[in-house]
Amino acid sequence: MTAPGISIRLAGADDAPAIAPLFDAYRCFYEQDTDLETATRFLTERLARQESEILMACDQKGWILGFCQLFPTFCSVEAKPIFSLYDLFVQPAHRRSGVGRALLLAAEDLARARGKARMDLTTARSNLQAQALYESLGWQLDTVFLAYNRRIAR
Repeated sequence: MTAPGISIRLAGADDAPAIAPLFDAYRCFYEQDTDLETATRFLTERLARQESEILMACDQKGWILGFCQLFPTFCSVEAKPIFSLYDLFVQPAHRRSGVGRALLLAAEDLARARGKARMDLTTARSNLQAQALYESLGWQLDTVFLAYNRRIAR
């Protein structure tokens, strides 16, 4: 179920240049410098190599309102495939209009269709609006595990 006037579809490699400005804005939200060339290259490579699946939310004229990018991976504890929903971005003018909700529901449908056991995501602690959306859709906050990372190369 999508919001009125919004359609969700899977992106192909030829959609990367159209999604790239939103992906660049997403990266800027997470304190990266704007770099449209890097954004375009990254998306093009992921889609061409089938290393991610990107859902696009479009209006009736075909304008991209938001996207989410899912990376297939595995949960070794469950011994099952999962999706890491790493990127979700809705253009500021279209927030609170159902676009994010529509993308998350479409991601859930895609995960089910691809045989994934679950989806995982992380978000900034300050991103309260997104957290409220996730929780309204039944996402559970992990209060057991801590997340660590280690930078290897820059």
